Amino acid sequence: MTWPLMTLSIILIVVDIILSLFVLLHKGRGGGMSDLFGGGMSTSMGGTSVAERNLDRLTIIVGLLWLATIIGLLVLYRAG
Repeated sequence: MTWPLMTLSIILIVVDIILSLFVLLHKGRGGGMSDLFGGGMSTSMGGTSVAERNLDRLTIIVGLLWLATIIGLLVLYRAG
């Protein structure tokens, strides 16, 4: 395995863990799996907070980084 493949593989593992944690940090919106486990009991106070909007943005950025890493690995595997 060459160093670019190894580097992108390690980056992918780290980004996978961070993306999973960001998704788990999101508040349940209701009607999904969170209701199944008792998450539907909470009420929203109306609107989203700044922290939730920032978490949304970070999740999107990390998701795009994850996608770019996957595409980079695909290109390297096809070239090699």
